[in-house]
Amino acid sequence: MSTWRLLLSHMRPSWRQLLLGGLLNLITTASGLAIPLAAERLISGLGTDAPQMGVLVVMAVLVTVTAVVGPLGTYVLRRAAESIVLTARRRLTSHLLRLRISEFDRMEPGDLISRVTSDTTMLRQVSTDSLIGTATGTITLVVTVVLMCVLDPVLSVVTLGVLLIAGWIVRSVMSRVNEASTAAQDSLGRVGASVERVLGALRTIKASGAERAEEAAVHAAAQNAWQASVRAAKWLALAGNTAELAMQIALFTVLGVGGARVASGALEAGTLIAFLMYVFYLVPAIQQLIGGISQYALGAAAITRIRAVERLAAETEGPGGRHSRNEDEPAELSFHDVHFRYGPELPAVHTGVTFHVPSRGMTAFVGPSGAGKTSIFSLIERFYDPSSGSIHLDGRPIKEWDVGELRSAIGYVEQDAPVISGSLRENLLLGCPDATDAQLQQVLRTARLDGLVEHLPQGLDTLVGHRGTKLSGGQRQRVAIARALLRRPRLLLLDEATSQLDAVNEAALRDAVADVSRTTTVLIAAHRLSTIAMADRIIVLDGGAVQAIGTHNQLVSTCPLYAELATTQFLEVTR
Repeated sequence: MSTWRLLLSHMRPSWRQLLLGGLLNLITTASGLAIPLAAERLISGLGTDAPQMGVLVVMAVLVTVTAVVGPLGTYVLRRAAESIVLTARRRLTSHLLRLRISEFDRMEPGDLISRVTSDTTMLRQVSTDSLIGTATGTITLVVTVVLMCVLDPVLSVVTLGVLLIAGWIVRSVMSRVNEASTAAQDSLGRVGASVERVLGALRTIKASGAERAEEAAVHAAAQNAWQASVRAAKWLALAGNTAELAMQIALFTVLGVGGARVASGALEAGTLIAFLMYVFYLVPAIQQLIGGISQYALGAAAITRIRAVERLAAETEGPGGRHSRNEDEPAELSFHDVHFRYGPELPAVHTGVTFHVPSRGMTAFVGPSGAGKTSIFSLIERFYDPSSGSIHLDGRPIKEWDVGELRSAIGYVEQDAPVISGSLRENLLLGCPDATDAQLQQVLRTARLDGLVEHLPQGLDTLVGHRGTKLSGGQRQRVAIARALLRRPRLLLLDEATSQLDAVNEAALRDAVADVSRTTTVLIAAHRLSTIAMADRIIVLDGGAVQAIGTHNQLVSTCPLYAELATTQFLEVTR
């Protein structure tokens, strides 16, 4: 029932088209079922002097209606099916974009792509061939059987006896089809995940000489998908061949029994011909019915996978409402006894983090690797929620903020500075599509990208390649910084934002960030002492908790951990 509810929810926007297509199909079916009756009337009247022109005209009209309305009904249904696929893809994509990061972490991106592409495609068949096809096939089958019983009950009993035996066999096979189809869809998702894994790290794989090993892994996934699909095809073929064999046996039986009844005078030749025509009508009706059931078995597996994604937790919006501070005023941030871990089975990252960051100025986070610096930024962005404790922005718990409103106040430069496929302009305008050219030029100068743009063949419209592969690591970092600054954030988060820059560019951007901190609250996680020492306050993290807070000069003399880090692990000394 849950599968049907999900299917109907996707079909609801296209119900008018589906209804129209179904009605056109029924009109086609009715016209086709009336032709044998007209044929019987024509054949019975050949031995009399009764005029046959009227019967011929009726038959011509019925054939014309079948020929014209049939393709029209098919087109309407196919169009409705494509609309259902479009609706499903839009809905699924929208949900994926709003997934909680913790949910996304549990999934394989390639498998999610498979659910948006191949799984949604199955809705095309299940909505038309399964739902409409099964309904039309059932009506055609029932009406045909009734008309056959009216024509000759004896031949009808013989035909139905054969079909009931075939139906029992097909019913037993369809459970196997459902199991095999589910396995095939899951295997196909694993193929997508394997391919995405390889393409997402192609340079690393080539540099490691791991092409053959990864090739074998992808081939193994493809082999498993092939085996699952072959099993499904085997059971589908068995179901279809059983139905076809049953129809052939029924046809030969009707010919034998009917011929004997015509010879004995118990049945007229015209009635036998009409009955045989109805037997031929049973073939597509039963095939349509079995095809609809088969497509449902295939589609049910896809729908189950779509439903699994739609059940993944999405980000929830807060109660909203405007905060008390002016939109241009720098943000104020505080953590209160925050505990956090990425999963119940994983070790704690934070075990009671508490600190306060006033409005304006630069605050640096330092500590050994794994101290939880990046995790603090993820909690501020609400990619994750703390296990306990609270985080306040402008004196208000961030859980009460609308997610969109919260992130619109924050500029975030991630550690790996991701760049998306497309042009340089599209990357810069990603978070601020309405920015003016003047604003764009300003951030280009601030991030020291103006020289790069001048040398690019198409300027800002130059394509940067998949994940920015046409840019160097330092250039990608500068793009990420410019993108964040273009949003004019009230809170700027910089996670190792200058780690791949040369000394000249790093010094220039360090000065730019210092200027920004006069009007914005800046949080920075860095390893370069030249960057850390200029901060207004430094928060030292270790063991999941805050060890000390102060300026560089204060911490060197009062915090042994900071003094050790400054002496042995930071990459530069203060100039």
